[in-house]
Amino acid sequence: MLTLTHETRIFAYTGVADMRKGFNGLSGIVREEFQADPTDGSLFIFINRRRDRMKLLYFDGGGFWLYYRLLESGTFEKLKPKQGSCQIQMDATELSMLLSGVSLIASQQRRKRYSRKSAQQAA
Repeated sequence: MLTLTHETRIFAYTGVADMRKGFNGLSGIVREEFQADPTDGSLFIFINRRRDRMKLLYFDGGGFWLYYRLLESGTFEKLKPKQGSCQIQMDATELSMLLSGVSLIASQQRRKRYSRKSAQQAA
């Protein structure tokens, strides 16, 4: 089972991912498109063209995990990147919403919560 902490960084690839790719192919996308290291402990999300399949790539320190989700019906939400980017960053709550079929676009307004990162930036 995948366990995420509040410190786990989650990135979604907004391009179309070929679901035939495995560890090496998806790691290549992370290196080339994200300009990131796939072994840095972040979770990377990839969705296919029909948006009915999703792969999650995660490195836990000892090796890669590859999770694969196939929807029997319905689709995942189309993720829209910021201008000039092929990725978006999300948190564990947004990932859970995406997996559950809750729209991230309609739920864009979030109530204020304390976070250690924002408290450090304010200081």
